[in-house]
Amino acid sequence: MATFRKRGDKWEYRISYKDPFTLKYKVKSKSGFKTKKEAQSAASEEEIKLSNNSELEDKNLRLEDFLNDWLHEYKKDSVRKNTFELHERNINNHILPYFKKSALKDVNPIMYQKFLNNLTQQGYSKRTVQIIHATMNNAFKRAILTGKIQKNPCIGAEIKGQEKDREIKFIESNRIADFLQTAYEYGYIYWIFYKVLIETGMRKGEAAALQWTDIDLKEQTISINKSLDFKEASKDTSKMFGHVKTYTSKRVITISQALANDLRFHQKYQNQNKLTLIDNYHYDLNLVLCRNDGNYMPKSSLFSSFARILKKVGLPSLPIHSTRHTHAVLQLESGASMKYLQERLGHGSMQITADIYSHISKKLDKDTMEKYEECMKNVLK
Repeated sequence: MATFRKRGDKWEYRISYKDPFTLKYKVKSKSGFKTKKEAQSAASEEEIKLSNNSELEDKNLRLEDFLNDWLHEYKKDSVRKNTFELHERNINNHILPYFKKSALKDVNPIMYQKFLNNLTQQGYSKRTVQIIHATMNNAFKRAILTGKIQKNPCIGAEIKGQEKDREIKFIESNRIADFLQTAYEYGYIYWIFYKVLIETGMRKGEAAALQWTDIDLKEQTISINKSLDFKEASKDTSKMFGHVKTYTSKRVITISQALANDLRFHQKYQNQNKLTLIDNYHYDLNLVLCRNDGNYMPKSSLFSSFARILKKVGLPSLPIHSTRHTHAVLQLESGASMKYLQERLGHGSMQITADIYSHISKKLDKDTMEKYEECMKNVLK
């Protein structure tokens, strides 16, 4: 709706309209008209133009442009960075390569079902397809709310295929000592890093972001409240600390007396480095698991050292994340409950923990029963 006012001897119109995508109100104005009637006539033409442009824009809007706007207008800075990057990967790696230059309005249920089937045929797991589907469904819900489309083509879609068994890779408990011994020979700072990972179950980013203020050696606790963003750290260390993976990933865990003693020694080790390097030490970062000059451990150094240590000790190739699984298996072997393990690992629910480690738990149950049966044979003799 237009409003008018006289400024000096000239008239001005101001049109308030709603942006069709952001749903926020904007104002368009123009002045310099000799009479109010001229301003009213020009405002009327502009309102028609705005309406037509909006309709034309909606009609010709490409899926690619809509998803890009949705990603940056609605998701950026409103969801966690890793969630934003997940949506971004889904769009760039899967959605756009399939739909190419399709218009938003042309994506119908049949076309969308064929897209999901194509992902399954490419060999992606059912879970991966579900995650990609979640991105599209989320975006199309917004398209309906903003009046871009009338129906969501994602509703009623069927995701085919079967869930692939999650292969849990970990270091067998009888090989952990060999691994750590070899890590120590490779370099002390790698030994302490991997020992902390195995004894706490932290993710590598969580461990790399640990500061001494997060550790209470007297109470033997570690507060996990941030993660190191290796990509940002390589550009600007002032932006190196990011959020943990999920809201439930923020947690306080207890540590063993042995690990507390190791960390006390490590603190003294760092103090010696500080005395030696003086101004060349990165005091401001206050990192626990870091290089000898106090700077963060690059991801490339961790990946390289981990691979070399495994090879030297004669273990198969494993991802660093396997140390988290190694810790979980150790906890289960020692009799920890799934609930305890869920809270220690920072999973969103006990179901997630159970889904990941169910076959390990079943194997332990079977081993326990075999031991019980062997014991009963001796009892009943």
